[in-house]
Amino acid sequence: MMQDLARRLNEMEAAIRKPSFRSRNGRANEVNYWIFDYHPNQELEVRERIRYLLHKNQKGADGFQLVVFDLYDLMIDHLESKHFFDQCMTFEKKRGLERIAQAVNRSLKINDADSLLVRHIQEHTPENAVVFLSGIGKCYPILRSHIILNTLHQGFQKAPVVMFYPGCYNEQDLLLFGKIKDDNYYRAFRLVK
Repeated sequence: MMQDLARRLNEMEAAIRKPSFRSRNGRANEVNYWIFDYHPNQELEVRERIRYLLHKNQKGADGFQLVVFDLYDLMIDHLESKHFFDQCMTFEKKRGLERIAQAVNRSLKINDADSLLVRHIQEHTPENAVVFLSGIGKCYPILRSHIILNTLHQGFQKAPVVMFYPGCYNEQDLLLFGKIKDDNYYRAFRLVK
């Protein structure tokens, strides 16, 4: 299983280095959004490879800039900047996780055209970049991957986006942690099989 992950990560690295990958359009002229799926127990290996690629890219020999956004860190930073983090824990105990998810999504304007996450990604992505989105598994069920991708799709087309997803994705449906089926439409393609 580890060798298979290493092979897939190597193929992903080779794919993002191709100039054609960084063209404005993805497969079938769709937006250039991709999902790299992996088994959740491989999370640490994936995080390590992302750190390695980011460090390697900073040497400037790739012809593009790699930008990594950890969605969990962005969510926590937002909650802390608004002094909502401690309130969220209290609110969750009183109202439950579903209500906290609604409150956090409203605070981040997650479904809006001016989504705070989308705005942050737009403002911090230079030209000629490749964007990696990580941390979606840490956000679940507060932030949902299909909502992030659909909202991002509406306002961000500056660079190709690769979402690292701890589950199984086959471009039709998605399993998270091997249990939960998510029937929502994804505007993304599986990067490496």
